[in-house]
Amino acid sequence: MRAVSRQTDSMQSHAFNADLHCHSLVSDGTLSPTALAQRAKHNGVDLWALTDHDEISGQREAREAAAQLGLPFLSGVEISVSFAGTTVHIVGLGIDVDDAALCEGLSATRDGRELRARGMAAGLAQAGIEDAYEGALCYAGNPALISRMHFARYLVESGVCRDTQAVFRNYLVRGRPGYVEHRWASLGDAVRWIKQAGGVAIVAHPGRYKFSANEEFALFSEFKAHGGLGVEVLTGSHSGADAVKYAALAVELDLLASRGSDFHAPGESRIDLGGLPGLPGALNPVWEALGDRVLRD
Repeated sequence: MRAVSRQTDSMQSHAFNADLHCHSLVSDGTLSPTALAQRAKHNGVDLWALTDHDEISGQREAREAAAQLGLPFLSGVEISVSFAGTTVHIVGLGIDVDDAALCEGLSATRDGRELRARGMAAGLAQAGIEDAYEGALCYAGNPALISRMHFARYLVESGVCRDTQAVFRNYLVRGRPGYVEHRWASLGDAVRWIKQAGGVAIVAHPGRYKFSANEEFALFSEFKAHGGLGVEVLTGSHSGADAVKYAALAVELDLLASRGSDFHAPGESRIDLGGLPGLPGALNPVWEALGDRVLRD
């Protein structure tokens, strides 16, 4: 393994400000694709990708808005995967959004979200929180993609918790009253859909999953075996220690490195669009491998 220095601020860094992970109201963000493009441009983003959960219907608007702003754009998606009893997210970048297999796979993955949401509402009702489904639905720009984040926003607005992080801790994670297990796509299917659509598959925010060392090794081993090529090193939910760890892992496993704020909403997300530091210079950025797929005005 090639060592990556823990003194990341002393390393040569990639100053290019790519933000390749964010969400619009098409999934669980609060801004339109156009508003996100404008925010990215205002915040100095050099290359932007919209990666809604299991949905690509916002891509055309995002591409057109980026073109009008002179903002280089990569098509993207974030696919929900079940792995080792945990929901893992795989980002696809540089995809053909008209690819039939990808569109069919995402449609199948979205199926069951309403049933899951109603189960979450039933669990919350048993905990004394009534009408949570109807409340969450008010926050879902796309009712077919109602998610835990929409429930979290409703519980904050209702005064149940002070912020969405508290909602997740107390109500929406495994062992809490609003948690409902859902079977998503398989890891192999997600990577295959992305590859067949001409894109590059990236493990999103790996520091979030709380896997054991053996489980994480299994995740990345299977991911690479299916043809996955990258890992998010810098993202809104990663600590400095996470960034160092996954920078080292990218070098060890010869993975492309990605960065993205995982921005969802003003005042809610930890990192704004374009607000991440540069990648360490020892890494191979995913955007250099995707140069021919970047859409420019």
